[in-house]
Amino acid sequence: MAKYGGELVGNHHSIRELRRLVERVAKSPTRTVLIYGETGTGKGQVARMVHELSDRAAHHFMDINCAAIPSNLLESELFGHEKGAFTGAADRKVGLVEAANRGTVFLDEIREIELTTQAKLLSLLDTLHFRRVGSVKSTEVDVRFIATTNKILLSEVTAGHFREDLYYRLQVVAINIPPLRERGDDVLTLAHHFIEKFNQLYKREIRGIEPEARDMFLKYPWPGNVRELENLIERIFILEDDDEILVSHLPDRILRTVRSGARSVPPAEQGGGDYLSQGFHEATAAFQRQMIERALNRCDNNLQDTARLLNISRHSLRHQMIKLGLISA
Repeated sequence: MAKYGGELVGNHHSIRELRRLVERVAKSPTRTVLIYGETGTGKGQVARMVHELSDRAAHHFMDINCAAIPSNLLESELFGHEKGAFTGAADRKVGLVEAANRGTVFLDEIREIELTTQAKLLSLLDTLHFRRVGSVKSTEVDVRFIATTNKILLSEVTAGHFREDLYYRLQVVAINIPPLRERGDDVLTLAHHFIEKFNQLYKREIRGIEPEARDMFLKYPWPGNVRELENLIERIFILEDDDEILVSHLPDRILRTVRSGARSVPPAEQGGGDYLSQGFHEATAAFQRQMIERALNRCDNNLQDTARLLNISRHSLRHQMIKLGLISA
């Protein structure tokens, strides 16, 4: 999801609803926000927008990529540590939570936090107090936590990878970002925004996209979402000299996908894969699981709404989720 001047680019009804939800959540006093979305949809941009539209905007927005920091260092990054708390702790360190006081802490890919640190995070959310590593003194903070994930956390809870109590603490307000393939003509709207952006950056005057290439843009499922689209446009600016984007500029993966008639590419993080390489029953179960997880995501994990979206009874939905291991009996 690209952001220009504080706005989410796009005219699709899902984006209009997303704008309204982000503004409402930003202005609310809620201390936890959970953002769902596939890789490349712009979860980080939406998180920053929530911060910038809130009364916390004048204070720090401290972001941490939970997947990029080793688990043994993450607790210190979040909460800080005292001098001598562990080998190598030569000085006292203020953590991101304390540095963000009165502002926002952004936890990108929260699923990657190990269970012991999850317990300490839950305590902080409940009490707004924490202790630096190696300290006996409790510190109070006033922060909002925004967390993102590209996984279905309810499934992670069932699998034992995520604490159930932390899940429900975070799930108070959930924001779902739609994948680009579900946003219709927004693909072209975003493409033209990126053309304008890179015209300025690269001092070029690309005027648009030829009709056949536009058709390719609309038919391609964009598994990498908005990030993939932006990267493609920039690549064309770097490598091509024409004054419009042509079909010949598009990489083979787009041409092959569109010409083969493929309309959807299951994202890897949601259990997709090469179904033909699996047995029939395994592939069927994988597809059913993906379908239910995507519906749960869209319906904020409300089983009644999910059943209605899938056009099955709530009882049938629960039966399938138990069968697929999404919930326990």
